[in-house]
Amino acid sequence: MSIKIKKEKLMDYQNRYGDVVSDSRIAASERGEFIKKTYLNLAVAFGVFICLEAALMSWQPAVKLAASMVSGGNWLIVLIAFMGVSWLASAWSVNGATRAKQYAGLYLYVFAEAVIFLPLLLLADAYAPDAIPQAGIMTAALAGGITAYAFWSGKNFSYMGAFLTMAGFLALGVIVCAILFGFQLGFWFSVAMLVFAGFAVLYQTSAVIHQYGNSQYVAAALGLFSAIALMFWYILQILLANRR
Repeated sequence: MSIKIKKEKLMDYQNRYGDVVSDSRIAASERGEFIKKTYLNLAVAFGVFICLEAALMSWQPAVKLAASMVSGGNWLIVLIAFMGVSWLASAWSVNGATRAKQYAGLYLYVFAEAVIFLPLLLLADAYAPDAIPQAGIMTAALAGGITAYAFWSGKNFSYMGAFLTMAGFLALGVIVCAILFGFQLGFWFSVAMLVFAGFAVLYQTSAVIHQYGNSQYVAAALGLFSAIALMFWYILQILLANRR
């Protein structure tokens, strides 16, 4: 009788906790697949970005467009247009009714980044061409280190969202004032923005780990792409400042 009772208890335990373990494994597997898709899409997005930049930098109409973008007060118009496109791309990638629309948002943003990066990359290519691959390597190393820390620590950095939003608007205000009143932002502004970009990468990586739903890997890739691209921009700015 006692053996029969023990067997019944064991079966009850397996029924109660076996499903929990199984569900936990399924959830971990699905999360792992989400993270894999996120970083795969991020890698493809950067591949497309590099190919676009190579094509634009060798296409004369694009070179002329880049020159017109930074002449007079046109840069402010470019910046406003970029903000509008960024908002639209983010909305599509997060809330797109179809997967195709989400990808359209991601690659609309990648194209917009390729266009806005063009004047800086042409300048670097003219005066310090070796600075471009150096900036790429440094960006990959720094972003990789931050990513490794976020996964290793397992901490949730979602509390940084409000701070990053406020700091982003403050930085945008400073940039607009610099365009309107014609003063140089200087080396230390680039350093401060590099620090900001590092925190943005940390925040976005934490969101990948803790916040995004398993179906939101396109939006997660866009968030990471924007933060890492910002990091690359200011690393390149710092390298160019040191060459002058």
